[in-house]
Amino acid sequence: MTNMSKTKVRMPEQPPLIRNHNFEEVTLGYTPRQAMEEAERCLQCKNKPCIGGCPVGVPIPEFIQLIADGDFIAAYQKIITENSLPAVCGRVCPQENQCEGVCIRGKKAEPVGIGRLERFAADYALSSGFVQKNEIAKNGMKIAVVGGGPAGLSCAGDMAKLGYDVTLFEALHELGGVLTYGIPEFRLPKDLVQEEINKIAEMGVTIHRNVIVGRSMTVDELLEDGYKAVFVGSGAGLPRFMGIEGENLNGVYSANEYLTRVNLMRAYEYPKYPTPVKTGKRVAVVGGGNVAMDAARTALRLGAEEVSIVYRRGMDELPARAEEVHHAMEEGIQFRLLVNPVRILGDGTWVQGMECVEMELGEPDASGRRSPREKADSLFTLELETVIMAIGQNPNPLIRQTTSGLDTHRWGGIIVDEATMRTSKMGVYAGGDAVTGAATVILAMGAGKKAAQAIHQALTIGVANII
Repeated sequence: MTNMSKTKVRMPEQPPLIRNHNFEEVTLGYTPRQAMEEAERCLQCKNKPCIGGCPVGVPIPEFIQLIADGDFIAAYQKIITENSLPAVCGRVCPQENQCEGVCIRGKKAEPVGIGRLERFAADYALSSGFVQKNEIAKNGMKIAVVGGGPAGLSCAGDMAKLGYDVTLFEALHELGGVLTYGIPEFRLPKDLVQEEINKIAEMGVTIHRNVIVGRSMTVDELLEDGYKAVFVGSGAGLPRFMGIEGENLNGVYSANEYLTRVNLMRAYEYPKYPTPVKTGKRVAVVGGGNVAMDAARTALRLGAEEVSIVYRRGMDELPARAEEVHHAMEEGIQFRLLVNPVRILGDGTWVQGMECVEMELGEPDASGRRSPREKADSLFTLELETVIMAIGQNPNPLIRQTTSGLDTHRWGGIIVDEATMRTSKMGVYAGGDAVTGAATVILAMGAGKKAAQAIHQALTIGVANII
């Protein structure tokens, strides 16, 4: 029987004033009863718009019906036909702008909690010890994947399922990319990420860590070494700065460095792990996206007494997920909106404050958001000890500098054919943040999946010389 409740089944969470002092997961997930109750809200509509809203094409109504029926393992098996990282996507995908954004229930009520149900099915399978057995017939063809983030993992997993000998090259000592070094533990537990990665490795993917393609070897050399195709999913690890005075002071971090120290190098467990991050009592995070929310909430957990989001537009223009903004507000993060930094102040070594101006919104820009402009005579100073810049990232230039015949945008993104993810260089495909700049996990996974399909099609129709 369809559950006609207008609201999603509430998911349990840690209380805000407890969780803002620990790194345990904020949202606790559904119980089986709660999952079945939420699954019964799905109308099982004929047009299935939710599938079209999913970048990897998960058969959403089918897995939801299986949850409603109480067959949780079958639901998980249905999801992984299209999605290699369901426990991750169920937690960090912006479902409100994708599958849930086009859910029919969402027209007159809250949409079905698709992400919550995906997470439930994946967590249930992991906790029950279920192992999906894949009978893979090898075809003897080698494929190289550069980068162990969401795009690379997705491509590697799909290519392995198709029988290819896949070798994945990762520059860092841990796989996962932004899943490991970017998204905090309280949003995405690292043990869970590792379990998802292990499932891909168990398909027969060969993994080489601490290998920097562009230094240890080049993409050109991989092609010369007999790899039939190379997929580049090297991410966007080059942080942007504003170019204002004082950005070189101690106490100014890029969000990339700050979160990497905390997540990958486990600074939140100092002194067990000797990677301290000096976080002052007063912290400003410049930016309004998910990364800014992650950095701000992390700083609070590391002992900051006052943490502010400094963003030059208003609340309606914040690019972060509504859920992340809501959680940040609950935890005590201040939002200084319509404010823009113009100079960081210090004593020559360490940050002491930040000069800012007030802004107002004008006409919409190319992105559709109203353009901010400075108010006259509005200069003021925030007293601070730490500033974290979270205003975006660009691809590292190493791949484009060391690969012949690879066309890129002026800002560094690799140019691809969006239908196949083919680059201008024969045999080379690319996807994820290396192509788009910093974007979402699921879009990167969709690109890796699309590239795998295109490579397979090219190789199996006997035109490997033109891929």
